[in-house]
Amino acid sequence: MALKLATPSSASVPPPRLALLSEWPRAAWGLGRLIAQWKTLDDVPKGDGRPVILLPGLVNSDRSNFVMRRYLQRLGYRAEGWQLGRNLGVRAIGQDGERLMARIAALHAETGQKVTLIGVSLGGIMARIAAHRHPELVREVITISSPFAGPPTCTNVWRPFEVLTGEKIGDPAVSARLEEAAKPLPVPATSIWSRSDGLVNGLICREPEGAEGRAIEVSSSHLWVQMKPEVLRAVAQVLGQSGSPAR
Repeated sequence: MALKLATPSSASVPPPRLALLSEWPRAAWGLGRLIAQWKTLDDVPKGDGRPVILLPGLVNSDRSNFVMRRYLQRLGYRAEGWQLGRNLGVRAIGQDGERLMARIAALHAETGQKVTLIGVSLGGIMARIAAHRHPELVREVITISSPFAGPPTCTNVWRPFEVLTGEKIGDPAVSARLEEAAKPLPVPATSIWSRSDGLVNGLICREPEGAEGRAIEVSSSHLWVQMKPEVLRAVAQVLGQSGSPAR
């Protein structure tokens, strides 16, 4: 979409108003591109049947990841939703994340393989926390527009987060989870991020320069970012480079 957007000059501020106001038209444009390119997205490595769980963003459910799930299944992965309803923070996963951990453990036990976690926005933060706590269950983590590397005030969604989850960003428990998510992961990690994101500062959606985690920059809105053709291809390319199944 030919639209000039101001972008944050540092990782300490939220996205500017122009980027925020452009979210819906850019998201709609991306959906149109997906429809036009859907049948051409198979020029990537094919899947090997490994288990993958997709984690949705704030207030979203598995329906928001339907396109990516179908795409990865078409390539040959066992891609599944998280099956925990809408993502309302700890209301969805439990105070200590026990519901999410149980979901990952169940798929690991069923398949005999470590599970790849792909999280969108808040779902990516949760995926990183899960990998820290149970690296023996997690093969790798891919985050998409997930603001794990900076404070919530560098986003335009921290107030809705407080209303929807019932938590305050200044709560010690919230701060502790964010600090945990920001630490380098004990498993392979990839962050897909956009400098022109209108809801979260793209610069806090990746690990710092020099970190071991891989970062892939795209040009995208935050809304429906997981439906962008370039994001789908990037996820497939990362999965295709991951080697033989991990058990």
